[in-house]
Amino acid sequence: MCGIVGALSEREVSRILLEGLRRLEYRGYDSAGVALIDDQRRLQRVRTTGKVEQLARRLEEEPVAGHLGIAHTRWATHGAPSDANAHPHTYNDQLAVVHNGIIENYESLRREQRAAGFDFRSETDTEVVVHQIQRHLDAGEDLLGAVRAAIPELEGAYALGVIHTAEPQRLVAARLGSPLVIGVGFEEHFIASDVFALLPVTQRFIFLEEGDVADIRRDSVTIYDQNGNEVERLVRQSEVSAEAADRGRYRHFMLKEIHEQPRAVAETLEGRVSDHKVLTGAFGPEAAAIFAGVRNVQIVACGTSWHAGQVARYWFEGVAGLPCQVEVASEFRYRRHVVPPDSLFVTISQSGETADTLAALREARKLGYTASLAICNVPESSLVRESDLTLMTRAGPEIGVASTKAFTTQLVALLLLVGALGREAGTLDEAGERRLVQALRELPGALEQALGLESEVEALAERFVDKHHALFLGRGAQYPVAMEGALKLKEISYIHAEAYPAGELKHGPLALVDSEMPVVAVAPNDELVDKLKSNLQEVRARGGMLYVFADPRVAIEPGEGYTIVPVASADELIAPIVYTVPLQLLSYHVAVLIGTDVDQPRNLAKSVTVE
Repeated sequence: MCGIVGALSEREVSRILLEGLRRLEYRGYDSAGVALIDDQRRLQRVRTTGKVEQLARRLEEEPVAGHLGIAHTRWATHGAPSDANAHPHTYNDQLAVVHNGIIENYESLRREQRAAGFDFRSETDTEVVVHQIQRHLDAGEDLLGAVRAAIPELEGAYALGVIHTAEPQRLVAARLGSPLVIGVGFEEHFIASDVFALLPVTQRFIFLEEGDVADIRRDSVTIYDQNGNEVERLVRQSEVSAEAADRGRYRHFMLKEIHEQPRAVAETLEGRVSDHKVLTGAFGPEAAAIFAGVRNVQIVACGTSWHAGQVARYWFEGVAGLPCQVEVASEFRYRRHVVPPDSLFVTISQSGETADTLAALREARKLGYTASLAICNVPESSLVRESDLTLMTRAGPEIGVASTKAFTTQLVALLLLVGALGREAGTLDEAGERRLVQALRELPGALEQALGLESEVEALAERFVDKHHALFLGRGAQYPVAMEGALKLKEISYIHAEAYPAGELKHGPLALVDSEMPVVAVAPNDELVDKLKSNLQEVRARGGMLYVFADPRVAIEPGEGYTIVPVASADELIAPIVYTVPLQLLSYHVAVLIGTDVDQPRNLAKSVTVE
């Protein structure tokens, strides 16, 4: 969610910090700030609400410079967006801290600190971190010692960057439950919430693990684990280029990422299928042995990834004959579980740092699951490192907050899992797997055809601009696709949208239908299409305005209040992926016409690293 950047270098670092914040804008934020220690060992700080460009203008008016600095973009949790609540937070113009995460015991710490004479100048939980570090500095600790002494007194999640005027050649970093990486340079080092922030200055990274504290100097990095032991962490070479996070010829990142889906899906499939089978080794060297013993699947995810899991449930049960449960990660953690024997625990996350999903994985370790498998887009993420098996989606950087190519590549990864798991478990025969692989091979072309609908969908979007509500309908595996379509519309256009299984209309939602309520339906030519057509007649009988994305083989005639958008025929297996694309395009073009911030919708964050 929030974004951290820090730098310690022989060169002046203010521009590096500002560019790093720009590259973290996709995470979502409402204020930004920077603090540097100058050559006279003075702490200089500039903060502002709003976008990074507003901070850049402030820095033109109030220039700051230094060789050591930290910077931050804040997504409000404790306290409204304001200059006073923006990071970095400081004490006595000497100590400065940036923080991602949530300190759950901040209220009790706040009371203790007030009693000890500390004044509070913000509503944030982060200020208790500053004061707790200061208490240990006052007790005689150096900066590293003060941070190491303070963090056991913090409950919750944090990624921290800390500097002090008394030690202008030292940057201290720590993480627990919130991601933080160290960028490795020559006679310079950096920290950031993710690698994208630092790609212009380095492609070599150390990924801090849970409980790590790092003592960073220009020429060295010393890392201590949660037990206080000095440890070595691998320096990894990132394969992501700085240009990968560029918008190119597209107006928005979201549109670029929608159009990247045929290529992204082809990347997901590359090296994972042969002529007629899914290659189980793609999930890890132990996958075949683990899969052979699996008899149940538990999927846990959040948001769009949860919708991907909901689609996969139809595939696991309908194609592979394996029982499958799907649950929102934030709910999974807080109830008692009965784990069926031989159950595989599957997590899905674009970033691999989603706090609730990570916590669910850690809880699952105690519950007796056979193994864990992560489907993720970030190879170095916590979710990947902590899972037994993994399959990377290879979607590439996704900058738009509203997920597009991450969702479709997750669906492809899940369908690959259905094929491999079904075969190894003995529940999917050769003919079934051959059909699955053939459908996946046809998918990039089918997505290209779906993208060809853009001009037609763009014209359709004009009919939604003055609407305040919309219904999305689907049946079977298309119901979660309808859910995803509704989510996209509400995320970026701020139109209230809900999705229902079409057969549920008569159990309540029909009361909402009138000529002002657009109703969007997805209608592939599957075994439920006749039932769906009957449901659509229920809408027309009540004056509803229908917009139906339909297979040309489905006999639905356009007419008064009935708009049909033909979607090229595709195998029923991949139809949920194909029908996702026109719904993404619809949401995008509605948002553009309304004039919202498509890539950074209000109140939302890309990587949700707090509960």
